[in-house]
Amino acid sequence: MDTHTNAVRRRHPVRRATRTTAALALLAAGALVLGAGGPQGAPSAPAAAPVLAQQDRQEQSGQSEQAGPCDLYKSVPPSGEDGPAVKAIKAKRSLVIGIDLNSYRWGARNPNNGQLEGFDIDLARAVGTAIMGDPDKVILKSVPTADRIKFIQEGRVDLIVRTMTISCERMEQVAFSRPYFTMSQRVIVPRSSSAKNLDEALNGTTACAAAGSSALEELKTRPLKKLVTPENNLDCLVLMQLGQVEATMTDDVLAASQAAQDQTVRVVDGEVRPGVMGIAMLKTSTDLTARVNQVLNDYYTSGAWRGTYDRWLKPYLLNDADHYWPTPR
Repeated sequence: MDTHTNAVRRRHPVRRATRTTAALALLAAGALVLGAGGPQGAPSAPAAAPVLAQQDRQEQSGQSEQAGPCDLYKSVPPSGEDGPAVKAIKAKRSLVIGIDLNSYRWGARNPNNGQLEGFDIDLARAVGTAIMGDPDKVILKSVPTADRIKFIQEGRVDLIVRTMTISCERMEQVAFSRPYFTMSQRVIVPRSSSAKNLDEALNGTTACAAAGSSALEELKTRPLKKLVTPENNLDCLVLMQLGQVEATMTDDVLAASQAAQDQTVRVVDGEVRPGVMGIAMLKTSTDLTARVNQVLNDYYTSGAWRGTYDRWLKPYLLNDADHYWPTPR
């Protein structure tokens, strides 16, 4: 049932392993009407605008330095104008954004107060409020990893802001904004595991990855004993706690958050499949994509992107914010 919430203004401490199961039980899926505005965390000094200007020129020309069979950075030019897709959303007086409720520090429900919080939650709120002009007209709706594209194509959500990796295959199914975060795939194992690197963790073991994830595609190429594919990344962590899987592959940023959430697991050396995350929507909603790209530009140049990175992710990642802001190479 949809309820109004206020923005969370404080962090909560890392749960110890003995309390993990109770905390996980509170990360229930559900729709939530946004009741507070804007991204959280005080923004730092504005970042350099020329980087964004360079990306805009590349997007408009359809060119990028990104290697591969498709241009993962390609999107429509940013615009502040409301086209037919945006006007239709405003006419129904609600913008529905698909989010994650199972990824600590990205999108999760705080077990202490029931509030939604994380990097993607702040971003979803910022995008929704900028487009609708009223935070009360933004609905945050839990979407399983495996159903992200389905929810967009069926019109059950207008946008997906949920650590969604841009890929050539997905670009054929949905439209993406310009990238907003860089990432790669890493592996988590129990601290008791003898595995020192990614290959040792996966060779002949029972491994887990969420259905529909980029990690799953990578694991299909590995010499595993068994592959387990639940709906969400957090399910893999629970299965590892229960001793049913020996390794989990997921985005490096989610791997770091899971290791912070549960101190009985660790991230091993090695990474594969470098990529970028974007906001997904219908391919036919070109003007909505342009509006989202404009919001992303403003979110970055204002310092809000860096502010929410510093709040939610910096304590658990090794690099400063600039390392994770995508620029074509």
